[in-house]
Amino acid sequence: MTKSLTKVWLGGVKRMLTSPSKRAPRAVIDVAASPAGSDAASVPTVRESRVRPRAAAWAAGKWTHGEHPMAPAAGRLVQLLSYGLYVPPRARRRRMPLVVMLHGCQQTIDEFAQGTRMNLLADQHGFAVLYPQQSVRAHAHGCWHWYEDTERAGRGEAHAIVSLVDALVAEHGFDASRVYVAGLSAGAGLASLLAVHCPERFAAVALHSGPAFGEANSGIAAMDVMRRGARQDPVELVDALVEHGTYPGMPALIVHGDGDHVVAPKNADQLATEFLRLNELVDRRGALRGGERIETHEPGALIRDYRRDGASVVRLCHVKGLDHAWAGGDDTVPFHSAVGPDASELVWSFFASHQRTVAAERRTA
Repeated sequence: MTKSLTKVWLGGVKRMLTSPSKRAPRAVIDVAASPAGSDAASVPTVRESRVRPRAAAWAAGKWTHGEHPMAPAAGRLVQLLSYGLYVPPRARRRRMPLVVMLHGCQQTIDEFAQGTRMNLLADQHGFAVLYPQQSVRAHAHGCWHWYEDTERAGRGEAHAIVSLVDALVAEHGFDASRVYVAGLSAGAGLASLLAVHCPERFAAVALHSGPAFGEANSGIAAMDVMRRGARQDPVELVDALVEHGTYPGMPALIVHGDGDHVVAPKNADQLATEFLRLNELVDRRGALRGGERIETHEPGALIRDYRRDGASVVRLCHVKGLDHAWAGGDDTVPFHSAVGPDASELVWSFFASHQRTVAAERRTA
């Protein structure tokens, strides 16, 4: 993405974060006033989140950082993929599910872990969480190149994540049939690339505030998709990317705020159509086939569930009043909001019902 385009994009994000109405506030420091007559200096304290608990609550397990080599590619400046891995306490690693969490622009993996509180669910349900970190050498604002499907950019990043997942599955004995990927914003865009190019590696995906895939191939086109949605028919975009006779399908959860001013909510509806097509639940005209649609109104959210044989395959959740932020998260962390249902719980609940058949050599590695 060019410098000028990035400035425009981030300017919109900045306005979203600083406006007082229905926005996800930045982390702030409050100064506690000294008692009257006291000589003690004012003590800075971190403002408490309205959504408990805070960062200390996800430190019970083992949190490690590492680096994984990326395959050489012409024009790529970065050769190592940094990551954080969280394993809950007193958990048996053999056959443990693995959730891959892909952050958005201007985020670190530590902020993403704190803001989503996904590690708390890992403690409760016994799964590991992997947080790949985009290098600022690859992108000045830490964005994944979801809009550039080439080996030196987005597709190469996707392949590096798959290679990292395979290495960790082999090293720790994680369950290769229960590996999942979730992403926010640009992270959701990269998760879509993983779904398209490496579906056999993941049992399901979750896309929060993400752009429709298949149309953008440059920074300019990416901005257009984010602001307006894809201009082409989502079904045609999918049909140009995959062979339906061999593509194994990909269950998907899509979460989006109806007040998102960075990635237009239209993208969520188009993503739903794209994944319905990937799972052969709509025909070439986009008409539902071989499944049923169930719509429910939850507190603060509208959910459309597309099921086959009673099982949810594609689930779309529109969150009322949510801007470009992770729903139900720690609202002291940028790009996370207390508005709406807990997106992390929605994600794990959806993931837990899906499992991928894998080759014997990967299952027993």
